[in-house]
This record gives sequence, structure tokens and C-alpha cells, in this order.
Amino acid sequence: MGKGRVAILGGRGMLGTDLAAECLRGGFDVQVHDLPEFDILNARQVREAIDAADAVVNCAAYTNVDGAESQNELAHRVNGEAVGQLGRLAAEQGRWVLHFSTDFVFDGELDRPYAETDTPNPINEYGRSKLAGERLLEQSGCPHCIVRLEWTYGTHGNNFVTKIVERARTAGQLKVVEDQIGAPTATTEVAAAVSRLLEQRVEGLFHFANSGYASRFDVARFIVERLSLSARVLPCRSSDYSSPARRPLNSRFNCTKIQALLGETIKPWQEPLASFLGSL
Repeated sequence: MGKGRVAILGGRGMLGTDLAAECLRGGFDVQVHDLPEFDILNARQVREAIDAADAVVNCAAYTNVDGAESQNELAHRVNGEAVGQLGRLAAEQGRWVLHFSTDFVFDGELDRPYAETDTPNPINEYGRSKLAGERLLEQSGCPHCIVRLEWTYGTHGNNFVTKIVERARTAGQLKVVEDQIGAPTATTEVAAAVSRLLEQRVEGLFHFANSGYASRFDVARFIVERLSLSARVLPCRSSDYSSPARRPLNSRFNCTKIQALLGETIKPWQEPLASFLGSL
């Protein structure tokens, strides 16, 4: 007897792919829904996915941080309104929903790691759209769990780690910001943690990241050294770059709350990153 039917919306993306694989290993009956045949903006398709499942995990999102500044209407439809609609439809069927959010709901000005009780204050449209999704899901009335993530990387999508690897292999030197602090977090580690939340149908708001903290510059230097690449990594400031969206400088998470629910200690960021680099 399996552990139930889980619908994973956005299940072919970087996180969704690893989550689907982890849930299958864990004994769940996994149903993957994604573009082009599934659109989270389509209420009929969302209702059908909910009806055919015991629980729903939403990985679908608009993730282009800079693009959200000019496509803010689309970002808010996908990250905000669609999540509220998902919650309302799930409430009708009494389905539990797990939804992913982001460190970008914070302004990054706090001088310590962010806890779930800290007040959000997003500084870009992407962060505002994700915060809208959190609030609309909370208002929907469905049983739900929200997991905020930061600095995720994985095999099945573009991310900071894969971009650094590509740049370091083709350029003699690269400049990387040293004033943005957080923790690179493997989607495989997220998937393992979320599968436990799925088993328990946990409700509430949680922060998850691999343990320890580093700057983007530190992470890039770790990557280059681990792969024995010859590129020089030079530090710079966020203010040296002109980009449409501002980024929070402090993305550190306090993960004490979710750690209490997990059977194993959250791994330090260096461990899964080293494994990931070894697999490239």
C-alpha cells in the first residue's frame, strides 16, 4: 500500500524533478503536472489535478527575478493569484497543499538570520509576488504548509552554481559579489526534507536551507577550487552591478523550526555542493 497520491505542480523544473524522484522512492504515487499540457493559471486543470490526488505540492512559479520588474503582472498572476486559486480549490476538496516561497520576501537588512516570525518586506517585484502567494494561500482556508527556500541549485535547471561553473570554465577571471550572504541549498536536500513533511502532513510556515552561511564570492571560490579550475575569482559589491531588480544582501535563514521536525541534521552547504560538483 502506497503513502497516497501526490500531485506535483511544476514537476519538471529543477526542484520538481528531484522532488518527484524522492517521493517515488519514498513510496508515494506521484502525478507530475507541468507546461505545456498543464498551466497553473487554468482553474479547470488545477481542479482536475487536485481531484486526482490526496495532497498537492506546488513547485510552479515565475522565477525570473529581473524579468518580474517589467513582467510584474504575469509574475503576480503566477506567483500570487494562481496560488490563491489553488488554495481555494484545494479547500473545497479538503486537500493539503505544500507551497514553496523564497528568501526574497525579506529586504535583507536584518543583522541576524531570518526566522519565520520576522516581518517580510520585499524589495523587488518577484519578492512581492511570492509574498502575495503566501498570503493568498493562508487566506484560502485549505490545510497548508509553506516552505521558504534560498539559493537553490540542482541538475535540472539553470542556477548560480551551474552559471559559475560555466563561466569559470570559459573565462580567465570572474567577478562575484561578496556582500550577499546566504546558503547554497541543493534541491535534492529540499526534496528529502519535503518528503518527510508530506508523510506528516505538517502545517505552518518553515525556512529551509543547507546549514552554514557564505557569500556568493565564497561559494564561487569553493566551486573553482573543488573543480581545480584556473579561473581567478575576484570579489565585488552588489552596487557594482546594474540590474533591474534589487537583491537582499542578507538571505540567511534560521532553520531551527523545521530542524525539529526532521529526523536528520540538516547538512552543511559544502557537503551536498561537493557531491553535486563531483557528479558534473
